[in-house]
Amino acid sequence: MDKRLTSPAEAVAGIKDGAVVMIGGFGGSGAPIELIHALIDQGAKDLTVINNNAGNGHVGIAALIEQKRVAKMICSFPRSADPVVFTEAYLAGQIELELVPQGTLAERIRAGGAGIPAFYTPTSFGTDLAKGKPVEVFEGRPYVQERWLKADFALIKAEAADPHGNLTYRMAARNFNPIMAMAATTTIVQASRIVPLGGIDPEQVVTPGIFVDHVVEVAKPAQEEELNRAGAVYP
Repeated sequence: MDKRLTSPAEAVAGIKDGAVVMIGGFGGSGAPIELIHALIDQGAKDLTVINNNAGNGHVGIAALIEQKRVAKMICSFPRSADPVVFTEAYLAGQIELELVPQGTLAERIRAGGAGIPAFYTPTSFGTDLAKGKPVEVFEGRPYVQERWLKADFALIKAEAADPHGNLTYRMAARNFNPIMAMAATTTIVQASRIVPLGGIDPEQVVTPGIFVDHVVEVAKPAQEEELNRAGAVYP
């Protein structure tokens, strides 16, 4: 099945108001800026966004929040290099936050993709983040129950893709992207290049195409940090 689409706008056209959207990236590394900006242009609102952080500057996820499209953030680092947009929205009561320790966030997403509804971790025991969650003792140590995370859509950035959606990633851009691709009902990918079938060595495939629904080529993707250094604002 050929999963290629012609533009980021076409790729995100099906995202509805109220959707849960996972967005790949660790800061700017692996962040699908063009898909995020296409989602802003598309107009979906009341979104729940799952990401490692809550955006920087006035582009990418920060721009999505600034345009009042995000009702809730699920993330590990709501305050990073330049978190002014999220901070102002949160203090104004315009956005909800679910804070999740980074390792727990990754495991909740991985569990969602693997079909594991819950697991136990010692992380957060005895803190406010554990309030209301079941606790069990294993080998004399208390563990907190955490639930899987799944999404309606995942927005992913890859280095190379083929028409069937097999993916590779560039260095640290791999981060959350592969597990998010597995945990969403619909996975949308922007790839720096789309190669012919057979153009990716099967041993180099990180995300198999079975987890991918749509692929669009973005030959020269924007980098969040470069946009912020230039003082960019979107839209």
